[in-house]
Amino acid sequence: MDFSKLKKQVILKGGKILDPIENTIKKSDLVLEDGKIKALGKFNSNKSAHLIDCKGLIITHGFCDLHAHFREPGREDKETLESGSMAALAGGFTRVCVMPNTNPPIDSPEVIRYIVDRSEECPIYIHPIGAITKGQEGNELTEMGTMLSEGAVAFSDDGLPVTNSAIMRNALEYGTMFDIPIINHAEDLCLKQDAVMHEGKVSTHLGLPSSPDLTESNMVHRDLSLTDLTGGRLHVPHVSSSKSLDHIRIAKRKNDKVTAEVTPHHLFFTDNDLQKFDTNLKVAPPIRTTSDQKALIKALKDGTLDCIATDHAPHTIEEKEGTFDLAPFGMIGLESCFGAVNKVLVKENNLDQLDLIQMLTTRPRKIMGFNDNLLDIGVNAELTIIDPNEEWIFSRADIQSKSYNSPFIGQNMYGRVKYTICKDHISVI
Repeated sequence: MDFSKLKKQVILKGGKILDPIENTIKKSDLVLEDGKIKALGKFNSNKSAHLIDCKGLIITHGFCDLHAHFREPGREDKETLESGSMAALAGGFTRVCVMPNTNPPIDSPEVIRYIVDRSEECPIYIHPIGAITKGQEGNELTEMGTMLSEGAVAFSDDGLPVTNSAIMRNALEYGTMFDIPIINHAEDLCLKQDAVMHEGKVSTHLGLPSSPDLTESNMVHRDLSLTDLTGGRLHVPHVSSSKSLDHIRIAKRKNDKVTAEVTPHHLFFTDNDLQKFDTNLKVAPPIRTTSDQKALIKALKDGTLDCIATDHAPHTIEEKEGTFDLAPFGMIGLESCFGAVNKVLVKENNLDQLDLIQMLTTRPRKIMGFNDNLLDIGVNAELTIIDPNEEWIFSRADIQSKSYNSPFIGQNMYGRVKYTICKDHISVI
C-alpha cells in the first residue's frame, strides 16, 4: 500500500459518486483542495492538479468501524494505533472505534485522554470506547461522565460480558444522562464454560468443547429487557445466532434505542469451515451454522441488524499456532471486510450496493453520533474509492496489521478498495 500526502489540488475524474445520505449514485468528478471537498461536477484537468482516474469506480464516504481492537496500550506486539490505522486505510476505513480490553484497560479518564492524544498522530480518526467497569472486573462502574468529557464515545467491557445484571442496569441508566450506547459482549459464561466453538453436529464430529446458541441469546434477551426497563441505549455487538435476532427483532418494534451489528466473518463462514482446525476461525461469539448465517443476511436486509463492524482482533503468530483449545479468540478483519461482505451480500444475495455502503458508513456513524455529510463542500475529505466488481484473492500481502491471524487468506473476494483519503493523505491500495 502506498501512503502519501495529498497534492494541493486533486481531481477524482469520471467516477460514480455514491451519496449514502441522499441515497443517490451519479457520475461526477470531485475536486479536493487542501484536503477538503472543493466542488462536484464536470471539470477539465489543469497542469497543477493531480488527476486520479476513477472510471468504473465508486467514490463514497469513508467507512466507519464501531468495533476494533488496536491493543494499545500494553500489547503493541500485536497492534499499535499506527499499524491499526494502516490496516483500516487498507480496508477503506477512515474512522474506527477501539474497544477497551487493552492492558491496562481503557477504564479511566487518563487512558481515554492518552488514546485521544495518540490518535491525533494517526492517519485516521480513532475514537476510544471506555470500559463499563473498573478493570473490566464487572464489579464497579467507571467514571463515565469524566471519561465522556475526555473523548469516550460509548462504553463496553467487550471481550468480557457484564454478568451482574444490577451493574448492567446501572450502566444503562447512567448512559441515559448522556444518550450514549452501552455495548455488552453477549455471552452467558455459565453456559459457555470452556467452549471453543458452536455446539452442533460439527462440534460433535470434531470432538471440541462447544456451547449452544443460547449462550449468546440468553444474554441478549437479558440486556434487551434491562434496556426496556431503564430507557437506555443498547448496541448489541457481533450478533451471531438466529435466536438472538428473534429477540432483537421483537425489541426494535417498540424501542428505537436498540441497535445491532454483525461481523464479516459471521456472514462469510459457517461452522463447517472449522473442520480444518484453523485457529483463525476461533472467535467469540463462535462461527455458527448455515441456518444462522442465512438468518444474519436476512436480518441485514430487513433492518434488524443496523450495520457491519469488523471486530478486528490481532494476535501473534505464536499464540494462534497453538492447539485449538489453547489459541486465543479473534481474527483480524479490517483489510478483508469490503471484499468479503460485498461478495456475500451484493453478489450472492442481491443486496443493493447503496444499502451495503450505508451499513459501512452512515449507519454506524449515526449510532455513535458522527453525522457529518462527508460530501458537503468544505468538509475535510474522508473518502473511500472502490471497484465494486473486481474479483481477487485475499493474500498475506494485503495485510497492513502487525498480525496475520486471518482465515480470509486464500479466499476469493468480490469488490476491492482502491483508494482511501483521510486527514489530507491518500492511500493507494
